[in-house]
Amino acid sequence: MRGVRIDLHTHSSVSDGTDAPADLVRAAARAGLDVVALTDHDTTAGWLRAREALPPGLTLVPGAELSCESVDARGRRMSVHLLAYLFDPTSPALVTEQERLRIERRARVRTIAARMAENGLPVDPDDVLEGLPPDTAVGRPHLARALVRARAVGSVQEAFDRYLATGREYYVAKADTPVETAVDLIAEAGGVTVLAHAFATKRGPTVTPETIAALAERGLSGLEVDHPDHDPAARARLASLADELGLVRTGASDYHGTNKPTGIGCETTDPERFEALLDRAAAAGGGGFAVAPVGGAWDGYRP
Repeated sequence: MRGVRIDLHTHSSVSDGTDAPADLVRAAARAGLDVVALTDHDTTAGWLRAREALPPGLTLVPGAELSCESVDARGRRMSVHLLAYLFDPTSPALVTEQERLRIERRARVRTIAARMAENGLPVDPDDVLEGLPPDTAVGRPHLARALVRARAVGSVQEAFDRYLATGREYYVAKADTPVETAVDLIAEAGGVTVLAHAFATKRGPTVTPETIAALAERGLSGLEVDHPDHDPAARARLASLADELGLVRTGASDYHGTNKPTGIGCETTDPERFEALLDRAAAAGGGGFAVAPVGGAWDGYRP
């Protein structure tokens, strides 16, 4: 598997990216990727569309990024994102929780938009949500793009910096899934989990090594080590922690199309580590997906 390029964290327009699922897999192929995971927030609605458009030679790993929270020893709550792969998307408990999260997301966006409109910002809650199917995981980037379209800000990043980031005037928290529960839900659905950008300090408070160790005991499979928001020190700490706890190290771009400056495939996962993650998925049940290489190259996953 030498030379294989693998990106295990991307987002389409089904959540907070800008590329349609079909366009995302085409972008992955153009970037020279051999394997790409579609990990939209709290939804699997893009899987079929991405698979139908899959270019020859590109493998699609079905996944999702789950919105979670963790409580530290002092009782402080913090946002945690959990990447999940190769799980059964029809698992009843998981379906129920993802639906709850999408409803929570939609209510949050409507609340923020209404507050902005009340204060004179050119945002209409109905316009922001218009045309978005119920299985779309809407979020703050949808509001940010509305502000860009209205020329209230010059970019999505400026919208977050001025209005939407944690601690800003229009930030509203949402009721996310306890991360321990999320690990259990994915395990029950036959999948594997990787903790995303765990030491990305610019996103806010981060989980402790003790929390990661507890999640490893619970069934966490990996740590996202190589991520655009991790500096060299964070990567070194996470790599050491992963090795100590027997977790698989992964790397990924966290691609969001034009919403973020990072390009697809700018960070990748080592093929041998990807193979180790697949082995864990196979042991967990693989959510009903085929996980074996064919002829030395990774064939597409099939339910």
